[in-house]
Amino acid sequence: MSILLLPTDLVSVAFAILRIAVGIIFLVHGKQKMAMWKMQPSEQMPAQMLNMMKMLSVVEPVAGVLLILGVLPLVGAAAVAIIMVGATYFKIAKWGKKFTGDGGWELDFILFAASIAIILSSF
Repeated sequence: MSILLLPTDLVSVAFAILRIAVGIIFLVHGKQKMAMWKMQPSEQMPAQMLNMMKMLSVVEPVAGVLLILGVLPLVGAAAVAIIMVGATYFKIAKWGKKFTGDGGWELDFILFAASIAIILSSF
């Protein structure tokens, strides 16, 4: 690889930066959910939701590591895309959240878009 980056090299670098950034977000957010393993179901966190959060505490960090390392980035990005579709659905349909504001789904949307970009760059 030469010291000078060609435009196609810049695109590769840009997607690597995007992949690593999304990976870091999912690694951190997934690790934060590890505390859910000590929780018991409650009114605020029914058993079904708690089980989903426990599953996400495993899937999110794994997807994050795959993206950070660039190992199976298609799998990691696909997991992120699916998670973001689910998160957006819950925020809009179940919790009535708006696009922006407290608990808005703008971050979910951009992470979904980033995961789609990573998927498309994998081909």
